[in-house]
Amino acid sequence: MTADSSLENSASPNNPLATTISKRQRRVLVTGTSGLLGRAVASLLHERGFGVRTLQRRAVQAPWESMQGSVVDPDVGARAVAGMDAVVHLAAKVSFTGEWNEFVSTNIVGTRQLIAAAQHEGVRDFVFVSSPSVAHFGSSIVGAPAGAANPELARGHYARSKAAGEQIALAQDSPTFRVTAVRPHVVWGPGDTQLVERVVERARTGRLPLLDGGRALIDTTYVDNAAEAIVRGLERMDYAHGQALVVTNGEPRAVGELIAGICAAAGVPAPGYSVPGWLARGAGSVIEKAWSAAGSRGWVHDEPPMTRFLAEQLSTAHWFDQRHTQAVLDWTPAVTVDEGLARLAQHYRTS
Repeated sequence: MTADSSLENSASPNNPLATTISKRQRRVLVTGTSGLLGRAVASLLHERGFGVRTLQRRAVQAPWESMQGSVVDPDVGARAVAGMDAVVHLAAKVSFTGEWNEFVSTNIVGTRQLIAAAQHEGVRDFVFVSSPSVAHFGSSIVGAPAGAANPELARGHYARSKAAGEQIALAQDSPTFRVTAVRPHVVWGPGDTQLVERVVERARTGRLPLLDGGRALIDTTYVDNAAEAIVRGLERMDYAHGQALVVTNGEPRAVGELIAGICAAAGVPAPGYSVPGWLARGAGSVIEKAWSAAGSRGWVHDEPPMTRFLAEQLSTAHWFDQRHTQAVLDWTPAVTVDEGLARLAQHYRTS
């Protein structure tokens, strides 16, 4: 028996010191830590005494070991997993537009290469951070559990490529290489550039309509809750492996109410007009194609104001039954939506 395995075996709820020591001996690679959620996951693991190494495209200042590079490069992935016991894989191409091969390169090929490298290194646990969009096919989701990822039916390049990546990951689950997929839904919080800053900027300039009056109910996930759930996926791998788990705050809100809360926190006016969802979905399809063509010519570099996927997300209900997820992870969200909005307002007051 090795020293590390004896520490693991001695850890128990009645021996917290042994648990702390065993976590310090357990080294975890976290990919994609340039983003809000990846950074939060790495910080939480570090706070809990895990040995942390991160891999991200940009150089970052961090109190843990940090590597700069891309999972698309197999040599980088091999170096990143060397000496690791577990991997939390968040790195992904996240965009409403772009060429399909760009999504394939990062979200499918990059995932496959990282898994192969982890298996070669003898990594035991692999958390694939996915998205509920892998099982959202354009119609409303009302109190549903996690559905099966389907690359053929998922909407948009991002969702289809993440669905394929999730299938690749879960197919490798075994007693010696345990894999779980955690799907946090609409993650937001202070410093978020994916949702919050886009809402605020478009509301400030009057370019943010509500669709169907903003009545659709959606679940969201405050960033601290999402990070905690992902870490719990690693800590509870005995129960979570082989499964896909949707994670949310469990507080469905009308889209218009949530957007109004974000706008109030940032001190900008909430949207004052609405357009029919069907019209936005049709217009989104046209805009998306035109934006992609312009982007390929170097004429635009940001996200389009509307896509069909975005219109579907804003005009259809999507909220989830959280009972199974919370039981498997032995977890409940600690930060409510209202508390998250209060923290967001404090962020804007002090930034």
